[in-house]
Amino acid sequence: FVFITFALQIVLTRMISRRNIRVKVMQTIYTVTTLETELKPGEPQKILQQHFDETRALLVYLIWFLTEISRYAETDAHKKASKHLPSFTDLNVNTKIAGNEILWKMLEDPALKEQLASLKPWLTTDKELLRKIYLQLAETPEYKTYTAEPGREKAAEKKIIEFILNDLMLANEEFVAHIEENFSNWDDDGEMLVQLLAAYIQKPGSLEFKQLMSPDKAQFAKDLLRAVLEKDEHLQSIIVPKLKNWDPERIALLDMVMMKMGVAEFLYFETIPPKVTINEYIDLAKDYSTLQSGQFVNGILDNIHKELVQEGKMKKIDYKKN
Repeated sequence: FVFITFALQIVLTRMISRRNIRVKVMQTIYTVTTLETELKPGEPQKILQQHFDETRALLVYLIWFLTEISRYAETDAHKKASKHLPSFTDLNVNTKIAGNEILWKMLEDPALKEQLASLKPWLTTDKELLRKIYLQLAETPEYKTYTAEPGREKAAEKKIIEFILNDLMLANEEFVAHIEENFSNWDDDGEMLVQLLAAYIQKPGSLEFKQLMSPDKAQFAKDLLRAVLEKDEHLQSIIVPKLKNWDPERIALLDMVMMKMGVAEFLYFETIPPKVTINEYIDLAKDYSTLQSGQFVNGILDNIHKELVQEGKMKKIDYKKN
């Protein structure tokens, strides 16, 4: 029990990872770079915050959809009982899951209630898909076993909610397509948020929806964005000489953005080891840019790192003082 609680605390306190932060800073810089209109003061920071708001909105929607599948048993029972000539089966729909203890601990969570009132996820909900998933649930052996048990054993309450999430939502291509259609950040945040939701099921009420990042990570996001934008010309001047036969104008914009972010971390973030920085941007280049980008970004950042070390410029000082 102590180990499980400790593990949950690690998940819940880490929340948004530095990788996710780098992705959102990268996307913000890319947007800012491609804007044709003049930037207003504070606009990059607002764009970055919108990315984090989208993460929270996706998490809330996943929780909402999960709870609505469980609560649909009552809707189904009402519809069947309202038939002109309801059968015995129509009048005896098992609604046990609508009273699931884990479900109601989530629905009674004040923090979640506040987010639901603000984000109104029901406006996005595909009601037909919701109905289809519930009907699939009602036919599964897992559900029949759950409803056949007379009591409310804690492990069983949790197990059926986890089953709905993992086997009927996340494993459902139609549901994933629905999420992808409504949330462009699914590919970026999905894996992280599923882990977060799994932890929330273990301990409803444990999430601070308004603060999915620790203060130090929030500061890292702001500082990284500001460093790249304010030191753009300086970062460019370090990168361009290393491009050799490459025309800077023909390099993928995302590659240039990631290289600038990497060099900014070399110069202005004293607690981040250079190897960590290089590895992070190799992975991001592979995932978000061209097939050759990982190797390309690796080579450039590695050369810059070696030169900065040789020249004694790896000072790791606060960029504001540079």
